[in-house]
Amino acid sequence: MPVIAIDGPVASGKGTLARRLAESLDLAYLDTGSLYRAVASCILERGSDPDDSILAAKVADTLTAEDLDRGDIRDEKVGQGASIVAANQEVRKALLEFQRNFAKTPPDGHLGAILDGRDIGTVVCPDAEIKLFISATPEVRALRRHKELLGRGEESIYARVLADLRERDQRDRNRDTAPLRAADDAVILDTSDMDADRAFKVARQLIKERLSL
Repeated sequence: MPVIAIDGPVASGKGTLARRLAESLDLAYLDTGSLYRAVASCILERGSDPDDSILAAKVADTLTAEDLDRGDIRDEKVGQGASIVAANQEVRKALLEFQRNFAKTPPDGHLGAILDGRDIGTVVCPDAEIKLFISATPEVRALRRHKELLGRGEESIYARVLADLRERDQRDRNRDTAPLRAADDAVILDTSDMDADRAFKVARQLIKERLSL
């Protein structure tokens, strides 16, 4: 049962790539970042602060699959909150079992799984058959996020998006628990000069060679 781990910073293109690969290979797909976004969304809905570590841990303990469909889960404010709660060790412990169970027993009869996030290849699924680390320059990633926000009808200023992205990168890479980094055996794919189609073709060929899928 193949497990493919895809990691990388925000707006690197890993989510789009992971979804396309999962559809192409008929594998179950989990955007693990949505778990942390759901926790942040629940906290913000209560009017509370994502920095409240005790509340964040309680929310993570009671998170359900239905919470992943919350309407505001892609909002930028929720994304910022997700980066904060993701640095909470108790939150990560609570969500680790959810992720590992998904990889071990993919839903809907799928014979394998693709998980994307920040620590899939290093912590969640260190024995994954394929590990990809998707990267791109901060400027390229900020432009992608800026266009995405505008496309959703949200106000966006590129300079502010870039500053927020750099802040999130620093927080993700320097946190004590499961910091963002490429696994030692991960293939690093820089998508700075690639569109989504090119990134998909490169990753698909790599998986085909490694797993004969």
